[in-house]
Amino acid sequence: MKYFNGFSLKGEENIFASYLDINDFTLIGFSYGAQRAFEEAYSSTSRIEKLILLSPAFFQPEKRSFTRTQLRYFTHNNKEYMQQFLSNISYPSTVNLEPYMAIGLEKELEALLTYQWDKQKIQELLERGVTIEVYLGGRDKIMLVSDAYSFFSNLTTTYLIKDKGHCLH
Repeated sequence: MKYFNGFSLKGEENIFASYLDINDFTLIGFSYGAQRAFEEAYSSTSRIEKLILLSPAFFQPEKRSFTRTQLRYFTHNNKEYMQQFLSNISYPSTVNLEPYMAIGLEKELEALLTYQWDKQKIQELLERGVTIEVYLGGRDKIMLVSDAYSFFSNLTTTYLIKDKGHCLH
């Protein structure tokens, strides 16, 4: 198993223990890490059997002004931005993400916010025999879950966990 961390997080995979499939042929990513895990799976020539995307960051419907606002707020006061970010990704749970915080870079935030999920690339991975599982929290405060669910459920095995937030707790 190879795990890809969420934006500004490090070592948080243990909070997702119930979603992990630990073997040599699985890639797993949370939020921004889901984007990176997907790209790794797509470009890899190694054997990959399963790709698990935990709350994959999905901002395709957002306007450019949303991205500019987020980047401006992050640049102006990244510590305050990160406190609000951690609060939003842990909602509605009481899971403490402070021990996993590692303030990220502006270019990583921009990559996360502007990433475009590609249906063709997903289809190609599926045709290669990769099983793709997507887990979304119905009470996610980070992204519009209905848009993400509509996109992924037409292509992958997608689980909507109605009473969970972005960190699926």
